[in-house]
Amino acid sequence: MIQKLDELDEQIGVFADRADAGRKLAALLAPLAGSSALVLAVPAGGVPVAAEVARALRLPLDVAVVSKVTLPWNSEVGCGAVAFDGSCEIDAEFAEQVGLRGSSLRLAIEQTRQKVDRRLALFHQNRAPEPLNGRPVVLIDDGVASGATLMLAASALRRAGVSRVSIAVPTGPLHSIERLADQVDDVYCANVRSTRRFSVAAAYREWRDEDENEMARVVAQFQLPKVA
Repeated sequence: MIQKLDELDEQIGVFADRADAGRKLAALLAPLAGSSALVLAVPAGGVPVAAEVARALRLPLDVAVVSKVTLPWNSEVGCGAVAFDGSCEIDAEFAEQVGLRGSSLRLAIEQTRQKVDRRLALFHQNRAPEPLNGRPVVLIDDGVASGATLMLAASALRRAGVSRVSIAVPTGPLHSIERLADQVDDVYCANVRSTRRFSVAAAYREWRDEDENEMARVVAQFQLPKVA
């Protein structure tokens, strides 16, 4: 099932920032208020979006760490992803086309694994991760482009035993939203655009990198301390 905000269809610059995007996304997710669902943010950009959703709907918040494997010469372009459970998916055809192969590809994957491990330690320092088995989860990022990273995260969550996977993003291209909808239970996207040239940042009037340490402090506000 796909749910969207019709009044935001096909527009750009519809969100002031990630917090504003989270508040608008929360309106789509209102039926989940006070439920047993767990909100999972993809750090770092997904955290301020997810935090607004968790506050509005009175839901717990944690992270689902997943990171794309980027090209050594262009950190904006990915050829795969690594998830929190160590799983990795690579678009072998694309990697071959751009000349990322052999030891260079292995190094890119290893660097991404190290990034995922570092973020897992950062976001769960002195904090207990929320249990996943048997729970419905809402996976949130600040937007979706190809959808490959979110699909890998969803697969990892299935392996962790969650009962239902919903993906919620402020913005995304129609073809990726439809692709995600075939893989998970529900997809919520406030701003759907059918343009062939798509940029997540175009949906935001303010777009900047989020500080990992600050985002970890935001998530910690929702988490329970570890039991000694």
